[in-house]
Amino acid sequence: MHDGLPGALLSVWGTSASDVWAVGGDAGDGTGPTVMHLENAGWSRLETGQSGDLWWVYGFAGGPIFMGGAGGTILRYADGAFTRMTTPGTGVVFGIWGSAPDAMWAVGGEAGGSRGAFAWRLEGDSWLPVAGFPSDLAATDALWKVFGRGDSDVWMVGTGGKLLHWDGTTLTPSFVGLAESLFTVHANGERFAAVGGFGTGLLLEHPIDAAPDAPWDDVSPSDAPSLIGVCLTENDGFAVGEFGYVAARGASGWATEITGLEATVGSRNLHSVWIDPSGGVWAAGGQVRVPPLEDGVLLHRDTAPTDPG
Repeated sequence: MHDGLPGALLSVWGTSASDVWAVGGDAGDGTGPTVMHLENAGWSRLETGQSGDLWWVYGFAGGPIFMGGAGGTILRYADGAFTRMTTPGTGVVFGIWGSAPDAMWAVGGEAGGSRGAFAWRLEGDSWLPVAGFPSDLAATDALWKVFGRGDSDVWMVGTGGKLLHWDGTTLTPSFVGLAESLFTVHANGERFAAVGGFGTGLLLEHPIDAAPDAPWDDVSPSDAPSLIGVCLTENDGFAVGEFGYVAARGASGWATEITGLEATVGSRNLHSVWIDPSGGVWAAGGQVRVPPLEDGVLLHRDTAPTDPG
């Protein structure tokens, strides 16, 4: 769909096959971060009036759309205009999710992910630190992403295999037992899935009826490189990672997907994946490991396979 964009694409999300958002690196030419929007049949690039990389996008049909990124930036897009929201810090907002426009989460840390972990919640028009956030986590780790199945079942994943679970009242730290970064978390009606790893890919699942402190199951495909993005539907799922790698989930579990696009993606990595309501699969990436985040690519598959196994 797009290739060689000035900014790498770090996140893709939408409300339908004809309403898709992709955000990413600052173009480096004074026009600010890359924000692409597919509306009906055409793509357009929107200028935010801001600078710096945008790491994640999440929103709601009819708006608003939230985008998080460098320097504590959170943008809200509504009624055709961007607003920079008030935030309590200057760390990188790596992940955003919410069950409703007034029930939003943002997580992040210092650039590079070495420390500075934080979690914020939206109250009114301002973001505030979450009460009870473990201070020791901020000293040693960062949080990469957040996703939930509602206000009382939210997971946050980060560096060193660290996780946080929110039950509606309390944040509880957890650990997957492996000192590997977990970059993205997603869920459907049966399970949460988290991906990460360095060199060798890590794909973990956690049944929704399991206790928060129960072990996560390692279901990693044996040939997977580092995995960065994951998305589940009720029937299937996709995970993406280094060098254009894609894995698909069917009734028999996870398996490597042969896309035929490895040469097109080359040394670039896929950072995010999203499945639209009609089963189309969207994967975003580029040169995402070290700055400048550039050479963006966006891939699309019309329909998801019923069982890749």
